[in-house]
Amino acid sequence: MTRELRRLSIAVLIMFLALFTSTTIIQVVQADELRNDPRNARTLYSSYSAERGPILVDGTPIAQSVPDDSQYKFQRVYPSPELYAPITGYFTLNQGNSGLEGALNDYLTGTSNAQFLDQITAIFTGQNPKGASVETTIDPVVQQAAWDALGDQSGAIIAIEPSSGAILAMVSKPSYDPNALAQHDTSAVIQTYQALNADPANPLYNRTIGGNLYHPGSVFKVLMAAAAIDSGEFAPDTQIPNPPQLQLPQSSSIVTNAGGSLCGGGETVSLADALRLSCNIPFAQVGAQLGEATISDYAKAFGFGESLEIPMSTTASVYPSDMDQAHLMLSSFGQGDDRVTPLQIAMISAAIANGGTLMVPTLVESINAPDLSEIKGPSAEVYSQPVTAQTAELVKQMMVAGVSNGAASNARIDGVDVAGKTGTAENGEGEPYTLWFTGFAPADDPEVAVAVVVENGGGRGQNAFGNQIAAPIAKRVLEAVLSR
Repeated sequence: MTRELRRLSIAVLIMFLALFTSTTIIQVVQADELRNDPRNARTLYSSYSAERGPILVDGTPIAQSVPDDSQYKFQRVYPSPELYAPITGYFTLNQGNSGLEGALNDYLTGTSNAQFLDQITAIFTGQNPKGASVETTIDPVVQQAAWDALGDQSGAIIAIEPSSGAILAMVSKPSYDPNALAQHDTSAVIQTYQALNADPANPLYNRTIGGNLYHPGSVFKVLMAAAAIDSGEFAPDTQIPNPPQLQLPQSSSIVTNAGGSLCGGGETVSLADALRLSCNIPFAQVGAQLGEATISDYAKAFGFGESLEIPMSTTASVYPSDMDQAHLMLSSFGQGDDRVTPLQIAMISAAIANGGTLMVPTLVESINAPDLSEIKGPSAEVYSQPVTAQTAELVKQMMVAGVSNGAASNARIDGVDVAGKTGTAENGEGEPYTLWFTGFAPADDPEVAVAVVVENGGGRGQNAFGNQIAAPIAKRVLEAVLSR
């Protein structure tokens, strides 16, 4: 073989390998990315002409495609729109998707890598392409109870099964109607979206997992109590100085307890009583003793600082860093620059309920092909072990005392031990409070952990407290689970 022919052969081989590599990358590695690119008009029309799979709650569609005489062949419909909008999200004509519609778009359109063989089969058999169905973990009875319990309040409720991480209810108010965003009239969709986006009530926010994060207030004390005990520096009966007010170091700010009174009436108070009575000053001192690094480590173990895929992306909750002593003490009872989602607060309670083991939260029970074969099945995955089982048991007992004989008394359920903690977070001078409850039941064999947040001080023209507004709401959700 001549030198020139050898060079030509090598050049042809290199070109072939380059073409093979680029084709492989496009068809395999980048396939999902290219399919989901909103500029891909072919995929857009294909996603409408295919029968998009339904999103189900207990086998009943909460999002489904129905036949349509237009060029798109199918219309996306949401039978109970506002109730489930934070879960389904919306599916629009080239204007983006949200919720499960966006997070699981490839499965719902039948174009995921896991459905490749189904796509080939449909081509050879001449069948109309169909997407997979998504069965959620939502319990319709619990979801409705949470929706009704929140009423006309702005806020959110999330309920989680501690042993599996399955999300049983996800309510965010105010909500919206995704049917208005699923129209085939692009100008109408854009107009509707712009109106919703401009609404100061922020109905498009899924407050359970994102939006503007909340000050946690006293529900953060559950994490603090767990960190204090698990670190070995405190026990439930450890006595903490109990002054009527506390001036923060190198600051003119003064910390008081709710109502400006002593916590329990003595010169000292136990950690258990400080949690039961929800006292700020003792926890400020606990935080100062533990230090920022220790608290931060426990916060991260409970999920702070990480965005989860449930499968929608969640907003990471924030425990601040590089604080001076004054801000550290404020952060230790949920003020300062602490910011959380209700999901994060529910995860803290779920970990305590589950013996110190935190499960990965999820909205998806299973994903099934049109022939009902399972593409993805139920899974329960451990996220972390933030505290020991012994610590979790002690904190649980302290939370039970908070409901039975403490600041969370309005969550009591006859014949059932409920573990709980309320919170009343301040948002600045003259601003209404953010009201909280988190907890679980039954305490001895937990079936559900909840977090309830109510905005605008309860919306009653004056600031209420978490035990007045949020605890009774949580009670109704807990009762709905226990009565199943």
